[in-house]
Amino acid sequence: MSQNIRVRFAPSPTGPLHIGGVRTALYNYLFARKHGGSMILRIEDTDQGRFVPGAEAYIIESLAWCGIHFDESDAVGGPHAPYRQSDRKALYRQYSDQLIASGNAYYAFDTPEELEKLRKTAEDNKQTFTYNAESRKHLHNSLTMSKDEVDSLIAAEVPYVVRFLIPENSEVVMDDIIRGKVVVKSETLDDKVLYKSDGMPTYHLANIVDDHLMEISHVIRGEEWLPSLPLHKLLYQAFGWEAPQFAHLPLLLKPDGNGKLSKRDGDRLGFPVFPLQWNDPKSGEVSSGYRESGYFPDAFVNMLALLGWNPGTEQELFNMDELIAAFSLERVGKAGSKFDPEKTKWFNHQYLIRKSNEEIAGHFGKILSKKGFNIDLEKITRVVSLVKERVNFVNELWAESYFFFEAPQTYDDQVIKKRWKDDSPAQMQSLAIMLASLETFDTTAIDEAIKSWLETNGYGMGAVMNAMRLLLVGASKGPHLADIMAVIGKEESIRRIAAGIEKLKI
Repeated sequence: MSQNIRVRFAPSPTGPLHIGGVRTALYNYLFARKHGGSMILRIEDTDQGRFVPGAEAYIIESLAWCGIHFDESDAVGGPHAPYRQSDRKALYRQYSDQLIASGNAYYAFDTPEELEKLRKTAEDNKQTFTYNAESRKHLHNSLTMSKDEVDSLIAAEVPYVVRFLIPENSEVVMDDIIRGKVVVKSETLDDKVLYKSDGMPTYHLANIVDDHLMEISHVIRGEEWLPSLPLHKLLYQAFGWEAPQFAHLPLLLKPDGNGKLSKRDGDRLGFPVFPLQWNDPKSGEVSSGYRESGYFPDAFVNMLALLGWNPGTEQELFNMDELIAAFSLERVGKAGSKFDPEKTKWFNHQYLIRKSNEEIAGHFGKILSKKGFNIDLEKITRVVSLVKERVNFVNELWAESYFFFEAPQTYDDQVIKKRWKDDSPAQMQSLAIMLASLETFDTTAIDEAIKSWLETNGYGMGAVMNAMRLLLVGASKGPHLADIMAVIGKEESIRRIAAGIEKLKI
């Protein structure tokens, strides 16, 4: 692309960032990096009534965890600062006035009570009231009043709003990178409020003005904003500005595909819908996050990237650089993408087994420390190498490896019934004596010695080794027995055999 690519992620600090919002930020980031462009973070906080303390910091921390970095923002700086709309509100008035002067907007003095009465009357008649090209001709606005009346009301500080004047009997023709040509008849549109007498713009005006002033080349946003596209296109035309290119991303759907993915779906089915844990300052409710649930950020990002975008190949695992190289808006689908919690776990498993044993051991070591174990990293790394294929998350490693760090205190009753026979004590004592004689106690030496011992005594591998596993682990689980013994050592192996024989005496 020859043009200067500039994209923005523009969240509202009205609550936690849904994973659908993270995906929007991610696609903007991938697109900008792919084309050597700039990524801007703009906080759209014009709706002060819905402002939630801590939400902005949460959004920024979430995106940083995902590895999404910004070229311009309030924190980073940039040529179009400030990047928070509440800090820019002084400049919006001139653009509202410009639309009034050009005849593309008008003052409306209708009170909330008057509008509510009109809605109620329409509802009683099984209709819907809309402030549009037809109804505006009969309402309390500058289109139906003289200039003197309007000036008098404004001078008297009577509350008003500025509404956009939707053209009558026309078509709005739009192009969307993902959806192609979109045509909407103007009579289906209402005259949206752009500016309020309290000095605050609405989302629609502030969004368009800021995108223009910040030289945004591409607006990549969620499908829920598609109904706003006709108004935004008309606003660009009214200002005489060149509109950016638009791309409206498909919805993230519930696992069954019926409707948009919501927090309630996560609560009901037991998976997070937020990147980080969210502590609601109003209700005190705590919502789970992917970070706290044990997901790696790169696995989370990889999963999200493929919810709506298809690389056109069989490849499923991508690091960020590979995503940047492969990404294109043309390969983003129109249809919603079903969220699959199990596939999400699969991604984390793939990343876990591909990360170095040392890196995973570093994470697991923190869990062991909290449990009171002071284990050297070399041993933890050996344990990780033996069990990480069995888990999806680091916090699941303990359940698959506890026996490396503590001797069994109990023994599985079902395994005892099935594997512990009358001759098992004598066999285990003989095996312990043999193990004690070994000078080298590594996996290979242990395997060879046990194989020779079985052959010499005419014992079957299955019966003996299952009884041995019961004594070492306390259950019929765990990796290869020789690996377990090599890690816990000769003395501990023999001690567990003796302790188990004693405890299983009938």
